[in-house]
Amino acid sequence: MEAIGVWTAALATIGIVSFLYKDNVLYRICESVFIGTSAGYWFVTYFWDNLYRKFYLGIQDATDPNRFFLWFGVVLGVLMLTRLWGKIGWLSRWPLAFVVGATAGLYMMTFFVSNAMRQVGATIMPIFRGNLPAIIDNTVLAVGVFCGLVYFFFSKEHRGLFGRASRVGIWILMITFGASFGYTVMSRMSLMLGRFDFLFGTWLGILP
Repeated sequence: MEAIGVWTAALATIGIVSFLYKDNVLYRICESVFIGTSAGYWFVTYFWDNLYRKFYLGIQDATDPNRFFLWFGVVLGVLMLTRLWGKIGWLSRWPLAFVVGATAGLYMMTFFVSNAMRQVGATIMPIFRGNLPAIIDNTVLAVGVFCGLVYFFFSKEHRGLFGRASRVGIWILMITFGASFGYTVMSRMSLMLGRFDFLFGTWLGILP
């Protein structure tokens, strides 16, 4: 069984990578198997985690006074499935709107604290604190944030000292976006190297 699993994983990896050459039948088969397997896995996971453990066992918990609110989630889930029927498919918009709105509100508060408040707190910290590397880091951070904000200030023409600060902000933004893109590329490269290590090591046994 272990050998069958290794060969299946190797052929699936080759099939997915073959898309780099061109679209082919092997790639489509591997893609369909991956999507179908993922959908089946998450269906079973959601069934046991949500429908069974949270809902079925939750409504039987007599000690929980809020257990009847679980029916609200079930009704939304059933309405979501009405998209499969054309005539009543419009009912799925209500649970979808609730999910999108609730998720947006939740993530808005989360990102406001993590991406806004914490970054503001890190920016207004004392510059001349700690050792020399810390002072340099704080200075670069403060100057970079200030110049970046200057670039997005369009009520004043970018000339003179204001324009030079704006150009520094452009460089800061370019470095930031480049570092983010480079991190994404490196993560994909790490994934690719892991698959090559599997192919040439675990499968073919060429690598030690």
